[in-house]
Amino acid sequence: MATPLRVLASVLVALALPALAHAGLYYSGEQFAELPSRPSGLLTDHRALRAAGYERPDGLPSPLRDDYRAAADRLEKLNKTRALTADEIADLGAVHIRLGKPDQALNVLAPAVRKFPDHFRIAANLGTAFQLTGDLERAAAQLEEAVRLAPAKLKPFEHAHLKLVTLRRKEGKAAASPSAVDDLFGVKYIGPSGAPEPGVLAEAERKKLPADALVTVQQLALWLPTDGRLLWQLGEVCNALGDPRAAAAALDGCVTEFALAAPDLRKRRLLYRAGADELAKKPGHDPHRSPIKVKSTRPLIKAFDEALLPAIDYAGVNVLPWPVLGATTITAKGKPSFAKHLANLDGKTVTLTGFMQPVKDELAVTGFLLLEYPVGCWFCEVPDPTAMLNVELKAGKTAELRKGLIKVTGTLALNRTDPESYLFSLKDARVGEVD
Repeated sequence: MATPLRVLASVLVALALPALAHAGLYYSGEQFAELPSRPSGLLTDHRALRAAGYERPDGLPSPLRDDYRAAADRLEKLNKTRALTADEIADLGAVHIRLGKPDQALNVLAPAVRKFPDHFRIAANLGTAFQLTGDLERAAAQLEEAVRLAPAKLKPFEHAHLKLVTLRRKEGKAAASPSAVDDLFGVKYIGPSGAPEPGVLAEAERKKLPADALVTVQQLALWLPTDGRLLWQLGEVCNALGDPRAAAAALDGCVTEFALAAPDLRKRRLLYRAGADELAKKPGHDPHRSPIKVKSTRPLIKAFDEALLPAIDYAGVNVLPWPVLGATTITAKGKPSFAKHLANLDGKTVTLTGFMQPVKDELAVTGFLLLEYPVGCWFCEVPDPTAMLNVELKAGKTAELRKGLIKVTGTLALNRTDPESYLFSLKDARVGEVD
């Protein structure tokens, strides 16, 4: 089952090329790959951006949140020594928003928009801050300014955000308990029968769906990761494009992570999940391959500050966040370059959570792959080399395959020389329950 790194290296390099962040939340420290991204990768980064907005209750490190917090601290200290530039003010407002503090963002951005009335990033970030504090009237007014100031290639995204806020403002209090997705595209998500169907959209509705609908809703969801209704819209667009598995995963998140209770949402979730389960039973790979054409495996390619990671415990167990593995780069010749923190963990005991991917057709296994996020069909959804870890259990030990999240602890081994093997392995490993 080993996936040759030579085959994947060129793909990874191509997919990891940075692009300008689109739409309303502008922070110079963020970089996104070209959209649309693979739905599973999008959902992973969407969850990470949402988690950056609050302190983890389990006390585990959160590199993304720590990086935003460090940026905020640096800019606030700088502001005590001199006046911030317009770009720095836009960045400070953006990181406050990412940290779940839109009120603090308003305190920074509202005075600045009077001083810099034609600064696009300040205008866009201020519109987002107003929205997240519940002031949709002022959000809409500010987003109109963002549309006016936006560069041509960004205007469609700004228009989409303005339309979203305008729709929510018209709904009033009903927007707090949504019964349907926002009418962003003028599309009824129904099949030929006139009712929702897994992986099918009625022809008349398909003609209304813009070619860039998936790109638009993915970007809005990344920009507003705490908005469960946008996640619902993402699921509906994925289903309309023929991927009920991605739709079911998105709607699962709407129910389990956002607790959305709309009867239509829950009905569709069960329907799309049933459609995904039927696809899983079909032989061959074609039924398992998503028809959605993507330009990246996951959207967020922002590096984090290694200095914020906890000191390595050379005698104990070290928590290994997936972003540290994901920071590994591979040259066109298949040579890996590891982050310094990761290189220093080579040969040390580490622990991390993930999902089992079997390498053999057995129920009790002596080894498996650990993935950051689960995949449906291995051959159709091969993860990046940096998103999988080869696990070898202690001699004589076996583990039962399971579908849920697990915790694995063992000795980390980095592969620097063999392009035909995995980048990361965990030796003498043991499987445990997630804390």
